[in-house]
Amino acid sequence: MAATKLPPLSRRRALLGLAALASTSCRRSSSPPEPAPASSAAAPPGWEDLAFEPVAGDEGPQRALLLAPGDAAALPLLVALHGRGEAVRGAEVGARGWRDDYGLDATLERLRSPPLAPEDLGHMVTRERLAQLNASLGAHPYRGMSIATPFTPDLRDRSVEGAAGFGRFVVERLLPRARAESGCRAARTATGIDGVSLGGRLALLVGLSHPDVFGAVGALQPAVRAGEAEMFSMLARRAMERRKLALRLVSSEADPFLPAIQAISDRLRQDGVAHELLIVPGPHDYAWNRGPGGVEMVLWHERVLRGLSPP
Repeated sequence: MAATKLPPLSRRRALLGLAALASTSCRRSSSPPEPAPASSAAAPPGWEDLAFEPVAGDEGPQRALLLAPGDAAALPLLVALHGRGEAVRGAEVGARGWRDDYGLDATLERLRSPPLAPEDLGHMVTRERLAQLNASLGAHPYRGMSIATPFTPDLRDRSVEGAAGFGRFVVERLLPRARAESGCRAARTATGIDGVSLGGRLALLVGLSHPDVFGAVGALQPAVRAGEAEMFSMLARRAMERRKLALRLVSSEADPFLPAIQAISDRLRQDGVAHELLIVPGPHDYAWNRGPGGVEMVLWHERVLRGLSPP
């Protein structure tokens, strides 16, 4: 699918954003600017708390939450990764990031009861995009997914090799357990991975390194740099040569990573890598995660992993 064109920002603004990003480390920029609300102590009904003991070569114990609807046997599975704001608060808080800090339960409830209204996306949506989302929900009601939300580490080594250990945890430990606990579909065509900011970067690194495991790979406002365009394109090309998968990048008009995400999309397009680029209104913060971030992530994966056309 052809990439979406850059929205009507001035060329000077885009160039300044790119220059600022190049001088800012991923470690600093991937943290959202506003504090998150306090997380609750235990998973409410519908969510299961999963603990994983450390194994040789891993950085330490892991935690995850698993949402397993009652009819999970017919549903796909999504691995959703949080941002750096939760990573620095520890494994227990991080694992609850999508549920507690990003309001995922409220997002899922609204998807089950369309039509969506502008306030469901924090008023960070165009009329055209809102109509597309509601048209998709009108044609095919949201049926749900099993969703696993593991703690996403802030790795010092941000390369493909540096993400390999976390990737092994996701593929070899998290997915088998999530499937066993929920009874959800195990096919790669029914398995997706996504994340926001730091989590978006790791979703790309892990997902594109394991095309035999994931049928859909997405990234929301991923913490990437323009200079990494060739690296991400090469990773995507190699993945697509092994197994075709659905690939999408999502950014927003005030996302500091927008110029870099645009550069990666341009390189993917230049190299013939099929993907989608979506740019929506909004900043890089918790309000965006609770609005268009969550809606776009969940609905896109649910459509793609059901074999439907996404909005």
